[in-house]
Amino acid sequence: MRVRSALVYTVLRLAAFLVPFGLMMLSPLLREYYWLSAIFAALIGLSLSTLFLRRPLDDLSADLASRRGRTVTDEDVEDAATESAGESADR
Repeated sequence: MRVRSALVYTVLRLAAFLVPFGLMMLSPLLREYYWLSAIFAALIGLSLSTLFLRRPLDDLSADLASRRGRTVTDEDVEDAATESAGESADR
């Protein structure tokens, strides 16, 4: 596994949480309710990472799959789903 892809993804995910959290902590109201700031920052970070961090996540996933030695393709997943559906229909 390349350490670089894991490090890049981790740093970007942390930044997606810490930047909104830091900005919210500048507000006097949200500073008092820090737990609410943490929840909002987590939701914002999750949204940002879903929208903008797809490529680093794909790189990390590909590295992990290559380290495992076997890549799972869409055809493998479809075959497994078809087989399990056929077995449940036979019962």
